[in-house]
Amino acid sequence: MEECIESYGGLVWSLITHRVRDLGAAEDLAQEIFTEIWKNSARYDPAIASESTFIAMIARRRTIDWLRKQQRLPEMETFANSPDLPAPDPFPDQGTDKESLWQAVGDLSPSTQRLFTLHFEQGMTHDEISNETGLPLGSVKTGLRRGLIEIRRLLSRTGLTIQMKSEVAR
Repeated sequence: MEECIESYGGLVWSLITHRVRDLGAAEDLAQEIFTEIWKNSARYDPAIASESTFIAMIARRRTIDWLRKQQRLPEMETFANSPDLPAPDPFPDQGTDKESLWQAVGDLSPSTQRLFTLHFEQGMTHDEISNETGLPLGSVKTGLRRGLIEIRRLLSRTGLTIQMKSEVAR
């Protein structure tokens, strides 16, 4: 099973994340998919399809089933959409607004802006960005991190601050 996950984890993850945006749900779904692959491994026939096609078919079917199940669930109104509560500040106690943030992104190098667009606007994973741009995976991660550090520096000049995810978790 470990070899299967090593070999096909990227394939399964990319199929899931193209349709499921919630990372927690995507991780749970990946676990379910690999469990199903394990249970149905005896059904694999190399005369019909390659291993990757067999695995991709299971991952695709299971992801579609999960999405259909989510559509059948009743929609719950969140507190943020409740008319009795004020709209939440997207950057509480930090004095940062979206406009200032995107202005800071505009001051980054074009290559870093492209990484930000692919990751934050198009929702691509680091692996997908690496494949799209031809950059090594480490360079993608480093570029995004340095871009976040540069945005923080640019915003601090104007008196605005943002917290990076690693600081929020501390």
